[in-house]
Amino acid sequence: MIETEEQKREANAFYQEALEMLNASGANFMLGGAFAMFQYTGLYRDTKDLDIFCKSSEYPHILKFFADKGYRTELTDVRWLAKVFKGEYFIDIIFDTVNNICTVDDSWYAHATEGQFEGIPVKFMPAEELIWCKIYVQNRERYDSADINHILLKYGRKIDWKRLFFRIDQHWHLLLAQILIFQFVYPSEYHEIIPKWLFDELMSRANEQYDLPPAVVKVCRGPMIDQTQYKVDIKEWDYKSYTIKTV
Repeated sequence: MIETEEQKREANAFYQEALEMLNASGANFMLGGAFAMFQYTGLYRDTKDLDIFCKSSEYPHILKFFADKGYRTELTDVRWLAKVFKGEYFIDIIFDTVNNICTVDDSWYAHATEGQFEGIPVKFMPAEELIWCKIYVQNRERYDSADINHILLKYGRKIDWKRLFFRIDQHWHLLLAQILIFQFVYPSEYHEIIPKWLFDELMSRANEQYDLPPAVVKVCRGPMIDQTQYKVDIKEWDYKSYTIKTV
């Protein structure tokens, strides 16, 4: 975490330099993380890293471009993450999520919003995809529900709810849970922000769960939202880990 004014100046200089280089590289990328949160909520959060989202086909070019300029680069996890370093500051190049659910595709770019950082033109990842990614972050060390609530509060009237529903449709329970939390936190606001049709559809689905026959296989989907605290379910309590089918 950035603590001093000197660190803030150093961080901003690094962000500006990195974004200028990213634009010069010709890479197709979007800003996420703290800067996307600022774009959609106005809340600023000091950070030592710059979260860049792009398709998996983009990151090799970005890594090579920065490596040729003398930066230290790292393919942190070939499934979703690469990094570029300059001293204590770094860029996270993200092309998927740790649970391999929120894969960056062309539609992200199509719905990205445009803006500026320190006078540099940039694109921000869509608010719908920002919520989609954050809804799976529910572990002890980091729980992003409050971030989602703030996005909904400040930007919810502009959200494409049908597209967000499409994104989270497979795991609609998480969206219903988030909406109920939003209702609890903002009892005077949700009427104008959360569409009634969506709430009715999700509640109907929840009610229908009781009409299903008992599951034959014991499944735990906990590792999708917390990769550590649900290990006991898989390793000791004989639950099957939930995996996503790919087409």
